[in-house]
Amino acid sequence: MFFNPSASSWRHEGSIADSEVEKFHRRLPDYNITPLVPLPGLAKELGLGHVLLKDESNRFGLPAFKILGASWATYKTIATKYNLPIPVSLEELGASARGHGLKLVTCTEGNWGRAVARMAKYLRIPSTIFVPEFMDQATQDKITSEGARVVVVDGDYDKSIQVARKEAESDNSLLVMDVSWEGYEEIPQWVVEGYTTMLSETDQRLQELGIGPVTHAFASVGVGSWAQAVAMHYKSKNPGSSVVAVEPETAACLKASLEAGKITPIATGHTIMNGMNCGTVSYTAWEVLRKGVDACVEIGDLEAHRDLQYLHSQGVKNGPCGAAPLSALRKLVKKNKLGLDGRSVVVLFSTEGDREYAIPT
Repeated sequence: MFFNPSASSWRHEGSIADSEVEKFHRRLPDYNITPLVPLPGLAKELGLGHVLLKDESNRFGLPAFKILGASWATYKTIATKYNLPIPVSLEELGASARGHGLKLVTCTEGNWGRAVARMAKYLRIPSTIFVPEFMDQATQDKITSEGARVVVVDGDYDKSIQVARKEAESDNSLLVMDVSWEGYEEIPQWVVEGYTTMLSETDQRLQELGIGPVTHAFASVGVGSWAQAVAMHYKSKNPGSSVVAVEPETAACLKASLEAGKITPIATGHTIMNGMNCGTVSYTAWEVLRKGVDACVEIGDLEAHRDLQYLHSQGVKNGPCGAAPLSALRKLVKKNKLGLDGRSVVVLFSTEGDREYAIPT
């Protein structure tokens, strides 16, 4: 675990999202609001006031939240690129993109690539998705089912970023990524904006339930864009919430960076939480995470697997990345950290649906 005491007093200033984001998502095919699931038995077991889980196992018919960021970033980028007014219909946006021969390019460990491919499908334009060599065939097939061309890279996720960047140098290619680096910052920021729809839904549902304010928010970390959105949202409130970032033991790039005080790339290993298996923190996410994350917790595969089994028994059919925040909560309660007690209102963000994986031993 890594703790950052100064984060408790840090506040995010300024606008978090474009006012058009949620309106745009409501216009997409298969729009739905995902459930916020109360877990009263778990709250009682852990001695907490409330524990609720935002279940992203079915978002626009996809098994993860990534379509929120991918769709908005793609929409806003194409509209900006071709001087189209916002709001603009998907039909008009797609016609303009096709007229210019546009192709989408990205890399992924699964859900992000499928989300970008789905947006390309909506717009009826081609997409090329680069994937690391350890990606299983079933995941590749799901991306291909959206109409994308999938290319396997000889290397890990960070290597696939390099290859995607090279591919995007060709004419009429648009690189749509949720990770940023110096010089590639605008699109990843629009991805973060897209994720705010999930946070707005959470606020609204808590208000309907008469629960709040949130005292602790738990977010999984891959490259950090989603955790950035969570930190910006909850650190803009008064009072602010504690924000807990959750990473696999084999890919704790944020924890390594927080300990070093700067972005620190690491080599990653195999994990069942493969959607979080990233070795470098996003450039634009770093300053928010450095200042706004109260704790960063590493999770082992066996812990995530056991908590996945528990959540399945409670009717939440999520995947290992979605179960990891619960594992982090258990660790913090056991260590008596961050003031978790009978007054706490905890939100766990479960970012993916049920999927097959090799059960750890």
